[in-house]
Amino acid sequence: MDRIDAGLIAAWLAARSMARDLPAPVPDRGGWRVDTGLPSEARRHVFTAACPGLVELGATVAEPRVLLKLAATYAELAALLPPRWRLEPLAFVMTCAGGFGDGSEAELPGGYQLSVERDGDRAFARIVAPAGVLAASGHAAERDGVFIYDRIVTDAAHRRRGLGRALMLALQRTRRSPAARQVLTATADGRALYTSLGWQVHCPWSTAAIPE
Repeated sequence: MDRIDAGLIAAWLAARSMARDLPAPVPDRGGWRVDTGLPSEARRHVFTAACPGLVELGATVAEPRVLLKLAATYAELAALLPPRWRLEPLAFVMTCAGGFGDGSEAELPGGYQLSVERDGDRAFARIVAPAGVLAASGHAAERDGVFIYDRIVTDAAHRRRGLGRALMLALQRTRRSPAARQVLTATADGRALYTSLGWQVHCPWSTAAIPE
């Protein structure tokens, strides 16, 4: 596991906001704040290391829909927060310095169709099943020297058919700069898939929120 790169996390967070049409992150209390304003999330505070600002937020925030995120383990984040905070499933920030796969398009099962749309430094890929329903989709964005993959989703009825890999490879081909470092966040299950594609864990990614 690499030493945590604060610049990498900052660039990933900015690219994520761009990919999702969210406000840009702003420096706040030793980390960054994104005022997401979503029905399920008012804002998120992101930190690469424990600091007084994170401890202050943990002590003073009392409302739900505020997320505290730390590039550390569950135990490290839990130790900084009062009991009213609940930890969400652990994730991982993963990186890939070069390309992955062999550079060719992944072969799709019969009848599946893949399409890619670009919007400046953003891209969206979708795979449609033979019946015309959306089987898989994913987003990407490139900014500040990073190329991020975001919301890579395969419908449960269409898993284990190579669709996720095909999406990733299609999005990878939209990267403008070969030097852009590739970044994503993965669940525990997703970590296994991305590791098989040559990705490495950069750091654990812990999240806490106050229940409704």
